[in-house]
Amino acid sequence: MKTLRIRLAALGLGLVLAAWALTTAPLAAQATAPAKQEKPPLLPPAEQRGMPPTTVRPRQDRPAPSDLRVEIDNLQRQNTETYYFTRPIVRIGQDYTLKAGDTVRQLQSVLANVQVDGHVERDVVVSLGDVTLSPTAVIDGSLVVIGGSVSIQPGATVRHDFVVVGGTATTPPDFSPQGEHVVIGTPMIGERLRAIVPWLTRGLLMGRLIVPDLGWVWGVVFISFFIGLVMNHLFSRQVGSSAEVLGRRPISAFFMGLLVLLLAGPILAIIAASIIGLAVVPFAIAALIVAGLIGRIGVARVIGRSVMSVDDPESRFQSARSFVLGSAVITVAYMIPVLGLLTWALVGVFGLGAATMSFAGTLRRERPVPPPKAPVEPPVVTPPAPESPFPSAPAPAFTTPAAMAAENMISEGAPPPAAPASSPAAEAPRSSWTHGAGDLSLYPRASFLDRLAAFALDVVLIAIANAFLGHVQGQRDEGWFMFLVLAYMIGFTAWKGTTLGGIICNLRVVRTNGGDLRFIDAVVRGLSSIFSLVALGIGCLWMLNDPERQMWHDKIAGTIVVKVPRELVLA
Repeated sequence: MKTLRIRLAALGLGLVLAAWALTTAPLAAQATAPAKQEKPPLLPPAEQRGMPPTTVRPRQDRPAPSDLRVEIDNLQRQNTETYYFTRPIVRIGQDYTLKAGDTVRQLQSVLANVQVDGHVERDVVVSLGDVTLSPTAVIDGSLVVIGGSVSIQPGATVRHDFVVVGGTATTPPDFSPQGEHVVIGTPMIGERLRAIVPWLTRGLLMGRLIVPDLGWVWGVVFISFFIGLVMNHLFSRQVGSSAEVLGRRPISAFFMGLLVLLLAGPILAIIAASIIGLAVVPFAIAALIVAGLIGRIGVARVIGRSVMSVDDPESRFQSARSFVLGSAVITVAYMIPVLGLLTWALVGVFGLGAATMSFAGTLRRERPVPPPKAPVEPPVVTPPAPESPFPSAPAPAFTTPAAMAAENMISEGAPPPAAPASSPAAEAPRSSWTHGAGDLSLYPRASFLDRLAAFALDVVLIAIANAFLGHVQGQRDEGWFMFLVLAYMIGFTAWKGTTLGGIICNLRVVRTNGGDLRFIDAVVRGLSSIFSLVALGIGCLWMLNDPERQMWHDKIAGTIVVKVPRELVLA
């Protein structure tokens, strides 16, 4: 009982303390909180107090609401319209303005005006256009202007070179680029260069070479016509030969022109690979230009002949008349959009091909292929005659069947037979022990153009195969291309005596005695062909002046290349 009474007394004491805490907490909070200040009573309006109304004016140290709105708009515009271009800006025929606050990596333009108000991290290059730099313009690189004028306002910065060619430069007195300051030429040069702009926009871009309303274009046409007329008179025979080739074999001339255009670059690059070959490159380029001009004049002649027939092709007057008529037709075609550019390309290809074929024919006539040698018949051994008591002249040990027949006819009193006249059938290759299909060395030698065409086809096929294999394997090693070409030439030549290009062009590689090519001959020929190419290509061009049409590697390996009928290419 005593313990129960103690517990009830403790519970009652706790309840009393809790009630006391709840009642005293609000009073303590009110005692510790600061006393609130009462608001002063509001005064009546000035009108109620008998005073004149006052006007509230803004403080002078704060901007007006309109100025504040302008500043806010500027800040928003700067935050939303400031760009950084990681790629260079390129404009052709369209003006461009770099806004203030914008940043680009590089700026290039052709046939367009440029205004720079922002920041350029690298160079600004403008061709045939004007440039304006505002006070906020900053160019970390160089400013190069060709054929245009430059206007620089105070405050603009160029931190590298400043170059103007063929134009004017208007700069403030305090402008000082940190690099070189170069101004070359007069404004006249820029004006002449910018005169080309209408021809580019209304001529070349529309696919025509002559814009009728541009006066300087007709000056160029007249000069070209005069040069062609002079060359037509000076090189009348060469132009006439090209025209004849084009009239007889137009398709061959077209493909020959394409072949020359495709191979001219690689061959010149191979020749220029050596220091000595650099001296040959200018002459080769000049020869191509002259051949192209002669071929174009020949094309004009052919067109003129189709307009008005020619009685005497050797007449210089009629040749000049054909050239004038053909040039007039070509000039009219040059003024037609799309057709003008197409006509220019076709005339160039046909002309170059005809001139090349004419040149090759001239070389063939100067160095004719020697006639094939008739095979020597094996001698016939005559049996010894019976001994006679009468002395007689000793008989030859070996007598050919033809000689025996002639002796028998003479002994019988008949006149000797006349020598048979030569005929195409008699010149055909005869069967020989050296090859099952006959002595292939008796066939005509392959020309330089035939061998060049076969080699070009082989290189194209190897390039396609190399690209396909590299695409399939996911890697490309260009260093193996020449090795593939050499292995291909040696392998195919040792296997079939020709290559895929040779099969298409009916070419066959044989030994000088007419026998089949051995593997060692193919290896020696392939390795020595490297020397023929490296020596400025002279080893390959040697066949143009060789009676057997052999290149250096043919002479080293003892081989010749002949043109055989289709059925004997793989025989």
